[in-house]
Amino acid sequence: MTTSITRLQFRYSGKLADLGEADRRRLFDRTGTREPAIADVVAKIIERVRTDGDSALRQLARELDSVELEALEVPSARIEAAYARVSPALRSAMRRSAANLERVHSAFVPAASEIEVEPGLIVGRRPDPLDRVGVYAPGGSASYASSVLMGAVPARAAGVREIVVCCPPAADGFPSDIVLAAARIAGVDRVFSLGGAGAIAAMAFGTETVPRVDRIVGPGNAYVAEAKLQLTGSVAIDSPAGPSELLIIADEGASAECVAREAIAQAEHDSRAVILVLALGPETASRIREAIAMAVETAPRRDIIIQSFAGNGGVLDAGDIATAIDASNRFAPEHLLIATRDPGAVLPRVRNAGTVFLGQTTSVVFGDYITGANHVLPTGGLARSYSGLSTLDYFRWTTYQRASAQAAASLAGDAAIFAESEGLPSHAAAARAAEAKR
Repeated sequence: MTTSITRLQFRYSGKLADLGEADRRRLFDRTGTREPAIADVVAKIIERVRTDGDSALRQLARELDSVELEALEVPSARIEAAYARVSPALRSAMRRSAANLERVHSAFVPAASEIEVEPGLIVGRRPDPLDRVGVYAPGGSASYASSVLMGAVPARAAGVREIVVCCPPAADGFPSDIVLAAARIAGVDRVFSLGGAGAIAAMAFGTETVPRVDRIVGPGNAYVAEAKLQLTGSVAIDSPAGPSELLIIADEGASAECVAREAIAQAEHDSRAVILVLALGPETASRIREAIAMAVETAPRRDIIIQSFAGNGGVLDAGDIATAIDASNRFAPEHLLIATRDPGAVLPRVRNAGTVFLGQTTSVVFGDYITGANHVLPTGGLARSYSGLSTLDYFRWTTYQRASAQAAASLAGDAAIFAESEGLPSHAAAARAAEAKR
């Protein structure tokens, strides 16, 4: 045990109260700065796609994916064949995930409302589904069928008219079978063998083949994230994204082994993942450190996990629940697991988190795949101002106003006074003319 524990290094250890100022800033201000080299590469890719369209996309596939694309769009026959090749067990799991996503997100579809502000004056807001959305699904070294479901099923529940998916091609020129199967299950309309910043640009501008979308959602690497940020003036996005994050609040009743499993599961995403456990008391912190160190030894992706903990992870003794909650709200994690005796009592005090898991039996992995909640979530502390992906992301709101003749007569005088005070006499005249028409 000693050898295992000394081999695993934690970036943050000891007491939260004793954390140095530099570590405190690093921990609680994770938005960081954009890398100039990546920003420059992405800007050039965006301009190539804006200028040359499909031709640029084919050339980028040669340069970046070492693939000669016969067609940018995946034929429906290929999607059907991929669906048939996926194992029945995986198809069943994906259908269950899609069904739960449909149930949850259909329940959250917003409704129109209106109010009579004053007698005869009506103001209303109506949610209108977007016409077309683009879902980006990461590919390359790993394929994420779950990202297709998380992006596309809520869009379908919202009533979006057309859903397109872009995913990097494998060596054969097509996305993986599981991504294509997920697209079929989610009811995606069109799938394109496109990845990286080029795919984001194609969906933002439209090309000869790829349609222009109204919003782009879904996770991706640093180049995808940078492209989404650079294109926010041309297309709406879900939220800026970074490495995966998990914060766990654990009291003395928490199972150290359970906490360790959850921490390691999220750490295996990426060597840049940020995993932080806030333990209530030094003994609890010590037990959890030992459990993580032991579990890492047999983890298949142990090299990535070790890098994650050494670079960005840790177990800190927060002392008490109030301090842990305050720190969590400041940290604003993507995922928050409350492993305490009464997690329901903690939940009302949570202000900033992408999604919250209540109790040790509510595995964060369930949220990644199967609960029907969404795993497209804000990172880097942006849960202070952004929410996880939901049907709300697939609507725009139409506001309408109606004034009766009597209301116009009541409003005209004050509206004209406002207009004249701002030096806009024609505004004032229009307001008085509306009164005269009654």
